[in-house]
Amino acid sequence: MSDVTQILSAVRAGDDSAASRLFELVYSELRQVAAQKMSRESVGHTLQPTALVHEAWLRLGADAQPHWQNRAHFFAAAAEAMRRILVDRARRKQAQRRGANAEHVELEDLQIAGPADDDQLLALNEALDRFAAVDAPKAELVKLRYFVGLTTEQAANVLNISEPTVKRWWAYAKAWLYREMQGKG
Repeated sequence: MSDVTQILSAVRAGDDSAASRLFELVYSELRQVAAQKMSRESVGHTLQPTALVHEAWLRLGADAQPHWQNRAHFFAAAAEAMRRILVDRARRKQAQRRGANAEHVELEDLQIAGPADDDQLLALNEALDRFAAVDAPKAELVKLRYFVGLTTEQAANVLNISEPTVKRWWAYAKAWLYREMQGKG
């Protein structure tokens, strides 16, 4: 059983200090992922990795952590929190610049945890929401790979599936999202 899983069990058991230990344990990993993501953001971004991690932690419940089932459940929620933060930020910036006219772009132009302007991020978010309605497990993989920046191996561990399955799902998800973003879905 991993340290994260043990601490999550302590949270469920009512240990008041477990949430603080959880934050200390996952902070560096989440900070590293956020730093990697932010280093590839477009020039002029104002969100810093530390701020992204702290905002995600607050959205996850901070010291009043919900009862996470396991490590995978926690990191899936962290991926979703980071995704929502980035999408909310992009929406606010877009509303200030040009209103709500999101431009659809090719998914091939998007890199894993790579630079994405606000329009691309919003278009991907909309397509990902549609994909989640069709195939939730594969949409979860996209969130973990794109928004958290997990490797194939890390995503396989979090989702508790094999690496070849992750590769197949990832290829399918990219093709589905590309087609959807092109308006051919």
